[in-house]
Amino acid sequence: MALHLIKLCVGADTPDDLRAWRAKRASQGHRPIVHTRQTPKRAAELTDGGSLFWVFKGVVLVRQPILAVETVGEGVARRCEILLADEMIRTAPQPRRAFQGWRYLPPEDAPADLDAIADAADAPPELVRKLREIGAW
Repeated sequence: MALHLIKLCVGADTPDDLRAWRAKRASQGHRPIVHTRQTPKRAAELTDGGSLFWVFKGVVLVRQPILAVETVGEGVARRCEILLADEMIRTAPQPRRAFQGWRYLPPEDAPADLDAIADAADAPPELVRKLREIGAW
């Protein structure tokens, strides 16, 4: 069964900001990698269909499939690299409190993809977020 990660998106206010930053990095030859200090102990579950869900200003808005989890370096330079797919999939907005680092996200707690929700793909993200906040969606 797939397991997901959730992480705050620091430095980007919107998914479009993250896309632009990723595009700039890709043009410089960089892969879509997230660096962390700790390697997830459940890495095999993450690479078995898991995704990294991004939190923007307290709301989960997009996810990126996880392709690989690798530990690189040794000693004090040791870190984890999480390789992500290029595609960013919009999700139903889901509020999240601030936290540090990353957290595991069980599939049952993950927000649905917007494409899987009827009529949601055409709605502006702000409207979808407000509708979810009041429980109308």
